[in-house]
Amino acid sequence: MNSTKTDVWKNCLSFIKDNIQPQAFKTWFEPIEVVKLSENVLSIQVPSKFFYEWLEEHYVTLLKSALVKQLGPEARLTYVIKMENTFGNKKAFTENIPSNYRDSVKPQNVSAPLTSKVHELKNPFVIPGIRNLEIESQLNPNYSFDNFLEGDSNRLARSAGLAVSNKPGGTSFNPLLIYGGVGLGKTHLAHAIGVEIKEKYPDKTVLYISAEKFTQQYIDSIKKNSRNDFIHFYQIIDILIIDDVQFFSGKSGTQDVFFHIFNHLHQNGKQVILTSDKAPVDMQDIEQRLLSRFKWGLSAELQSPDYETRISIVKNKLFRDGVEIENNIIEYVAKSIKTNIRELEGAIISLIAQSSFNKMEITIQLAQDIVNKFVKNTKREVSIDYIQKVVSEYFQMDISTLQSKTRKRHIVQARQLAMYFAKKFTKASLASIGSQIGKRDHATVLHACKTVDNLSFTDKQFRKYVEDLNQKLTV
Repeated sequence: MNSTKTDVWKNCLSFIKDNIQPQAFKTWFEPIEVVKLSENVLSIQVPSKFFYEWLEEHYVTLLKSALVKQLGPEARLTYVIKMENTFGNKKAFTENIPSNYRDSVKPQNVSAPLTSKVHELKNPFVIPGIRNLEIESQLNPNYSFDNFLEGDSNRLARSAGLAVSNKPGGTSFNPLLIYGGVGLGKTHLAHAIGVEIKEKYPDKTVLYISAEKFTQQYIDSIKKNSRNDFIHFYQIIDILIIDDVQFFSGKSGTQDVFFHIFNHLHQNGKQVILTSDKAPVDMQDIEQRLLSRFKWGLSAELQSPDYETRISIVKNKLFRDGVEIENNIIEYVAKSIKTNIRELEGAIISLIAQSSFNKMEITIQLAQDIVNKFVKNTKREVSIDYIQKVVSEYFQMDISTLQSKTRKRHIVQARQLAMYFAKKFTKASLASIGSQIGKRDHATVLHACKTVDNLSFTDKQFRKYVEDLNQKLTV
């Protein structure tokens, strides 16, 4: 036989391409590499065991038809599966391997029945709006760059977002991790990037999803025994946007599956955009291998807006709503609400609503009433780090002392109080609280909370500790 392996496989691909949809060909056949041709046996290399199983289940008839056309009725196909070390140092798939493939691949012979049916790639879970491979992006078109005003507090993140929008997957900002406190515009910017990409590249598949929903979908896939379908659905996305990635904290299964999805997307030049309430270096209960990948691209912080930016935000909001108010009122609102854009816009909405519903003129007095009520009724977000800082300062010790292994009574009590208030003021799990406060387990945190409750009733001095710290944390 004079044909080379490359010629044979090229002709096979040409035949296959004419018989399936372009997206299916791109997903399942472009990644294949031809390895060897020996008489009537062609060896091809596939990226994973699942990839091999999918080809066998869905495309074996097509493969066999293409190969018989090239090599005759005795044609056979052998798979070579790349060794996957991502699950640790397991020696799976390495038995009885020829020396030239040992430690990297395992060949498997195909015995393909001609009655196998060819299926197209299916969506492994229900997302409203999916038609065949058309995926509803879940983006909010109201979140755009036009109404994401630039200032010193967000200039880097906004500029990076625009760069990614112009060339998704083609910049060094991959992944782009946007982090910052509550209400500073992380979700807005993530949507704006997605909306801009959809406008410039309508053929690209963009998907926005919260980390919480991603986790729930993964859990459902486990229950339905469709984990591999879940993975491969996400691997066909061109631009994946995951909001509040810190929600993966402590969820090892979700982290593991996202690790493999991330690797596939990154290696294939797809864009990943993440948001978080903290920088990678401050994330707790996230595996190091995942954190290292978060740091591959750019981590851009959104900070609290300065006074000039707050003025611009208020004016922009009023302009969009078609409302005019005096500058001194705008300045008062901007000076009064300093740390949170969401609260700032919320105050303006309340001001407009009160004026409209009660047919009142927008005066400085009305603005003061609204701001006072709004700020008073808005609970300030308290982080575990902040709680540890306040407790440590109260007991006049370093945070490292608070987190230490010592069993000295006053340090143990301080640590228990930090755990108690972390449970009270944050949404973190017991495991996450324990991990951040001295690397303890969830049982220790539970015991600490019960101890604080008991001592508050029986020990007058300890009750004062609780009251003082509660006041400091709620000011």
